[in-house]
Amino acid sequence: MKEVTNSNDNVINLCKQKNNYLPNTCPDMTIRPVILYPDPVLRKEAEFITRITKDIRQLARDMLDTMYDARGIGLAAPQVGVSKQMFTMDCGQAGGCAKIFINPVIIDSSEETEESQEGCLSFPQQYADIERPFYCTTKYRNLEGKLVKESFEGLEARCVQHEIDHLEGRLFIDHLHSFKRQILLHDLKKLLANQ
Repeated sequence: MKEVTNSNDNVINLCKQKNNYLPNTCPDMTIRPVILYPDPVLRKEAEFITRITKDIRQLARDMLDTMYDARGIGLAAPQVGVSKQMFTMDCGQAGGCAKIFINPVIIDSSEETEESQEGCLSFPQQYADIERPFYCTTKYRNLEGKLVKESFEGLEARCVQHEIDHLEGRLFIDHLHSFKRQILLHDLKKLLANQ
């Protein structure tokens, strides 16, 4: 998920320090290319992760490096071309830190919804108002393999839902009416043609 404002600057600067957010991994930063729409990997349901291996740990590190470099607040593995059920998130909330979600599932969400602007690293410079539940509870494994049940609200809940959509082959544009979706995709095509 792409952050809409620049309020994340302090978190980005802090977390770019080597090994600050993922201990016991290679100290070199690896920025992977972000996959852009309409690459088919973005529409594929991601594979369940059965073991947390050295490669999965390195992928998590690379995803965090890539997310911070791209000024995002969330990044799903399919967005770096890896069809695995994992995403990273750092919304810059007070007292928070980067999180790694492996095989996440939303187990509860509020009836109360909120409409807010979303962007996506796979859709550069494209934003749309999306309605989502304000609150959600998610079950996932962390990088140590521990099963975690955690609740989120507001921006964090929005980010979790956006990234889990990616793991299921859904995109934020799927929440738009067809006319708005066509306008956004037209603007994206025009932008990418000019690059």
